[in-house]
Amino acid sequence: MKVKRFFAADMRQAMKLVRDELGADASIIANRRVAGGVELTAALDYEAPRLSAPTPGLDQELKKTQERIVAARAELEDGQMASHDQPLVNRQLFGDSTRHAARQGSAEARELLDRLIQEPTEPAPAAQAAPRRPQAAAPAPAAEADSAGLSAMRAELAGLREMLESQLGGLAWGQLNQQKPKQAGLWRRLTQMGLPADVCQGLLRQVSDVTDARQAWRMLLAHLAQRVPVLREEPIDAGGVIALVGPTGAGKTTTLGKLAARYVLKHGSQHVALVTMDTYRIGAHEQLRTLGRILNVPVKVVDDKQNLGDVLADFAGKRLVLIDTAGLQANDPYLRGQLDALAQQGRQVRNLLVLAATSQHRVMKAAYHNYKSCGLSGCILTKVDEAATLGESLGLAMEQGLPVAYLADGQRIPDDLSKAVGHQLVSRAVSMAGNEAPADQAMADVFAGMMHGQRAG
Repeated sequence: MKVKRFFAADMRQAMKLVRDELGADASIIANRRVAGGVELTAALDYEAPRLSAPTPGLDQELKKTQERIVAARAELEDGQMASHDQPLVNRQLFGDSTRHAARQGSAEARELLDRLIQEPTEPAPAAQAAPRRPQAAAPAPAAEADSAGLSAMRAELAGLREMLESQLGGLAWGQLNQQKPKQAGLWRRLTQMGLPADVCQGLLRQVSDVTDARQAWRMLLAHLAQRVPVLREEPIDAGGVIALVGPTGAGKTTTLGKLAARYVLKHGSQHVALVTMDTYRIGAHEQLRTLGRILNVPVKVVDDKQNLGDVLADFAGKRLVLIDTAGLQANDPYLRGQLDALAQQGRQVRNLLVLAATSQHRVMKAAYHNYKSCGLSGCILTKVDEAATLGESLGLAMEQGLPVAYLADGQRIPDDLSKAVGHQLVSRAVSMAGNEAPADQAMADVFAGMMHGQRAG
């Protein structure tokens, strides 16, 4: 088997190099983006590992794979990769001409699909003709061959799917940039703010009829300010029991100190109390006790001797009780016990999710799903002063309907804490975006990610 790597500026040129040197029978076994273009690894006379005996499970898997390939090829022939109810590329933004470009840009992909469809799904004749003799050996080699065959098939299909999504993403962005440059420019600016693609798409629909770019941008920001959910009333002014939950390092203890000091400055120390459920970190409750001595407020620890219900009963006469929790990994059993204890208190406790604005969108989304079981009333965005953009945080709040309560942008207690206001959040997000617009390749990756998300959904 002859294996060789090819480098080119784009996928079309790389495929041409493969055909010119190895011929039409070559198979693409790997592809990835590199600096300056793409890298393809091609092989000549590449065959998937043959099985030593018929395996019904593998045959069924290969049959399903072949059916998916045939379906993908049919969709490519029609110029779209999704159903009519959920188009892969937004027709309102891209126009019908995108379909024609997708057909032209996917010719190489169809050749690869043809080659995959022609792969045999039955075991080799030699294996079928082998004499049947009693064998005492364990079927471990056959199982290993099954696993190797499936792994090779899945790897090749994953590479093909990534290549198709990358090609179609670049075609879709190029088509939008050429046919509707105004909307492409607006989309680029929204992406520069860090907003997720589906949020950008929804906002652009609302200004599709506006011809003036400046007016469209102002309207986009106004719509964005209206869509960002915020808590109308400041939580500590409303009183009650407030618990801060969130992943490790999000700044829960520091934020709790800011809230407590803010309340003491407004209403005095006699009406507030502090509670900590963090008995896992070394010295965690001592940190809160030190804060309590500074503010002259009582502090209690939830442990094996006193559960959360007993501690809250002791502080029943306080107007505001702030609860600090431990930041634990999602698979930690103690986290589930902590969230169950908070959920058992029902509406008596309002849980605020503390999220670091420096985190990636998918990290914040995972944190939301890990902590939503206790019932979340809102969120607090911390480390805003260290973040490059604010759009990821605002995007999560809009996607999950999670109101933003406070914005923390420093370590000073209680100065670096402000109540969240919609238009101020948007203004802050615009100022943090800077002047460096995303490159065309970055926008093509955004469109490819949209296609991948719609395919997975």
